[in-house]
Amino acid sequence: LQNVKIDPSSMSFQMWKDIPVPFFLSAYFFEVLNPNQVLKGAKPVLSQRGPYVYREYRNKTNITFHDNDTVSYLEYRKFFFQPRLSNGTEDEYVVVPNILLMGAAVMMENWPKSVREALSGFLFVLGQKAFMNRTVKEIMWGYNDPLIDAINIFAPGLLPFKGKFGLFIDFNNSNSGLFTVNTGMKNISEVHMVDSWNGLKKVNYWRSSQCNMINGTAGEMWPPFMSPTSLEFYSPDACRSMTLVYEQSGKFEGVPTYRFVAPKTLFANGTDYAPNEGFCPCLQSGIQNVSTCRLNAPLFISHPHFYNADPSLVNAVEGLHPSKEQHGLFLDVHPMTGIPMNCSIKLQLNLYIKEVSGISQTKNIKPVVLPLLWFAESGSMEGPVLKQFYTNLVLLPSVLDYLQYTFLGLSVPLIISAAVLMALSK
Repeated sequence: LQNVKIDPSSMSFQMWKDIPVPFFLSAYFFEVLNPNQVLKGAKPVLSQRGPYVYREYRNKTNITFHDNDTVSYLEYRKFFFQPRLSNGTEDEYVVVPNILLMGAAVMMENWPKSVREALSGFLFVLGQKAFMNRTVKEIMWGYNDPLIDAINIFAPGLLPFKGKFGLFIDFNNSNSGLFTVNTGMKNISEVHMVDSWNGLKKVNYWRSSQCNMINGTAGEMWPPFMSPTSLEFYSPDACRSMTLVYEQSGKFEGVPTYRFVAPKTLFANGTDYAPNEGFCPCLQSGIQNVSTCRLNAPLFISHPHFYNADPSLVNAVEGLHPSKEQHGLFLDVHPMTGIPMNCSIKLQLNLYIKEVSGISQTKNIKPVVLPLLWFAESGSMEGPVLKQFYTNLVLLPSVLDYLQYTFLGLSVPLIISAAVLMALSK
């Protein structure tokens, strides 16, 4: 128990502070092969590109212990492209929706038509189109676009940012918010459980108190002596807490593990799963509307290739092939310590696009939830890290326990025997 508490003297503290497990971010883009036909109302035809793989480094700073058995910290992430692990380079061009244009069009659908027409005219002068051909690096980490200035002029407040735009621009060289978690010093069953995030006990993105709750851990470790039921964690990237369910027991490099996976209800809509009604307005089951925490843009998250989603989402485009093996997320956790041994968290980002009256660039696009990319954050204990974990947190405690119980097993009979002899001697 002492070894898994968040305490500078515990064996797991350094592992918690600077995660030694090599993490990788693998991004897969969906290139639109028929953009001109989509503008005429055709079904989008997609081709998966990638993976484009990045080594991810994480480290905690501003670690502050509090009197109420909690500790606060900021965790920063940095990403470095790995050419040898990638199927392509960051300089490759990919045809995808013009995310800013198509997103702004849907967001402005109920604005005065004169404003939409004025924006459309300005977009024409700028040469902006519904689809764009940009490099992987630009789409991931940001590019300068005069469209940002145009939207800020015609729709002040619609985009609360200036400068570059990129899907992962807020991930690199940044933190995911101030986490305050329990140290487990007094109650080991609470170790790693989130006390607050950015000072909040709950978020205000969603329409029900249950959906706004911050439950579980920060997604790195869990309390020890886990039961084969479920685990929870709060994800700032998804703006919500997630619950994974136990699937099976197994072993990773000889270490016993529990595997936890996403239930089919994770991204179900309110009709199919009533507790998710707070995440609505919803479309089909299998996608979650995250517009309220993503600048009100018409963005949805899902499993890759719409795995576990309504078949109509898969059929609305061509080129998707959902499968559990490739697109299901999982966590393999050592149940005695609550430390993950092997994991792969996979999510897909989707953009809702459609024809919007007054914005001619959208032409005759039929309403569709269009996949943009999916990504996997993966890591596993290997080599020296696995050896250190096994020796310090699995093997050594087991040996000590064995010696302790063996000593007690031998000493108790000896004490009883000595007491009997003393009584007889009297």
